[in-house]
Amino acid sequence: MGAADRASTTRFDELKSGDRITVEQTVTVEKKKQTVATTGTVIRTERTHSSLYHEHNVDNSGFRDTILLELPDGELTTVIMDEFTMLHRA
Repeated sequence: MGAADRASTTRFDELKSGDRITVEQTVTVEKKKQTVATTGTVIRTERTHSSLYHEHNVDNSGFRDTILLELPDGELTTVIMDEFTMLHRA
């Protein structure tokens, strides 16, 4: 990631309800990488325990960050953040 990319990105903890953002996620299928972009308005953000870890060991701190977005057509979608997710102000 270049300096211009870092300057235009937004952090998950900076988001608030009403922010208009574009979420870019890199998906790998077999050996091919593809970037998928979704633009919408933030309804809310959450940090929740990941069930996979939390139910087996309550002391294990497995978390996931999620964003509930309203798309331009009114549809709601949930984005789960990972290390390949980039957030940009739209």
